[in-house]
Amino acid sequence: MIENLRLTTACVVYSEDRYLLVEEKDKVTGRMVLNQPAGHLEPGESIIEGGIRETREETGYSVSPTGFISMGLYSPPERPMTYLRVTLLAEIVGHDPSATLDSDIHAIHWLNYDQLCAQSDKLRSPMVLDAVKRHRAGQIHSLNLIATV
Repeated sequence: MIENLRLTTACVVYSEDRYLLVEEKDKVTGRMVLNQPAGHLEPGESIIEGGIRETREETGYSVSPTGFISMGLYSPPERPMTYLRVTLLAEIVGHDPSATLDSDIHAIHWLNYDQLCAQSDKLRSPMVLDAVKRHRAGQIHSLNLIATV
């Protein structure tokens, strides 16, 4: 049994050879980090619904998930918890440039793969780059792998 397990959902949004990332302040370390739009599920929310909501709240982009990239565990050294992260691939279906973003979001960035790799020391976790590498390798699976009962 893993104690202090937190479920999060994230979306890899790829458009015009660039990836959508958010720059946010890590509440524990205080440093600015880059992450895919991601967060915890709200009560009664599915993994897919959570990914859509988090992306909209953190970036102003409306997305439609198109695939399942990965599910993995990460235990940050500075936190006494483990994150179970479900990562989806999503395409943009709209954008509200006047949207009020989550207060934790400092900036939104569109980075190509080389730019992302050059800033790998700023990533919230190794799962961010892992998801991008899986996307680039075509490791995209059906959303039917995610059961909602």
